[in-house]
Amino acid sequence: MSTSVLITGGAGFIGSALSRRLVEVGYEVAVMDVLLPQVHGGRRTIDLPPSVRFFTGDVTHAPDWDAVLRLFPPSQIVHLAAETGTGQSLSHATRHGLVNVVGTTQLLDALTRAALVPDQLVLASSRAVYGEGAWQCGTQTFYPRPRSHAQLAAGIWDPSGPTGEPAVPLPHCAGRTEPRPTNIYGATKLAQEHMLTAWTAAHDTSLSVLRLQNAYGPGQSLTNPYTGVVPFFARLSREQRPSEVYEDGRIVRDLVYIDDVVDAVFASVEKPATELRCLDIGSGIGTTIHELAQTIAAIFDAPEPIVVPKFRDGDIRAASCDIEAAKNELQWFPKWALKDGLHALLEWIAEQPELSFETSDHTHATGRTVVEHADRR
Repeated sequence: MSTSVLITGGAGFIGSALSRRLVEVGYEVAVMDVLLPQVHGGRRTIDLPPSVRFFTGDVTHAPDWDAVLRLFPPSQIVHLAAETGTGQSLSHATRHGLVNVVGTTQLLDALTRAALVPDQLVLASSRAVYGEGAWQCGTQTFYPRPRSHAQLAAGIWDPSGPTGEPAVPLPHCAGRTEPRPTNIYGATKLAQEHMLTAWTAAHDTSLSVLRLQNAYGPGQSLTNPYTGVVPFFARLSREQRPSEVYEDGRIVRDLVYIDDVVDAVFASVEKPATELRCLDIGSGIGTTIHELAQTIAAIFDAPEPIVVPKFRDGDIRAASCDIEAAKNELQWFPKWALKDGLHALLEWIAEQPELSFETSDHTHATGRTVVEHADRR
């Protein structure tokens, strides 16, 4: 039985919550994290159970990997460490490639040097691998091209059918939707999937790929300007200011509460794959960004959101997913309705100090020495 788990990027939003869940049921847990200021707000504070072994280490740096695996050879690895941000990846392509792609190859090479083959690798992948995904026009299913800058500047938000007719998006499903990323971030996440698939097959071990939709909930970064539309809308509503909703407000996202995400990753650890499995993890319900902003504004009794014809290059129009395969494979079922999850998140945000969401020129912090922190208070 796998009893020890190493979580990369484990001091972040999902990793912290997963660590607590694993420790509660008796797993030995270690976390490797570089504490990137963009994610951690420059405070470099972490919220992990006392029994968790915490290593500051950079996934792109081979000596950091060697030190961690020497001190903590895990039976499973949950790979969460990644540069995120779809729009940001277009202007920071090298950084995303370095952390997401090279960071993963460094993991695999370190395992080889350590002569270590874990019982399972679990990858937190992303719905971004699908790009625009599959759309339907009448009875025909097709894959639209990425929306160009010129198209978006002209206010043409929805992809059209092959002959120009209106079309509707289909939920993502790993078993039938082709991955066709439309931004650098999505491309690097798909590369991670391919590399881990090849390595685990060659070493006769297990791989679980979890393509996560938009996770939200208490504990997520309130300072990272590139992720987290929910806390961004919440800040504006709390200040009694209207939120700006991009495009025509009909961008669709599948918002999945943090506890449901952790339940899915935990189930993958508890029940390792017997063969390669790739599952979609979300609520299974698509919500427009305008609906999301309206719901948050109503909770705070704030002004109505304003729809503005702004856009972000690389953003996709619609993302939701079919979660039947995850339900069947993991015996996992999302428990949180959006409204309940938003109330829980907003109550948590109300307890936090006022924070600035202003963007800045973030640089990638690299750790050149692995340090295990015994006292984290």
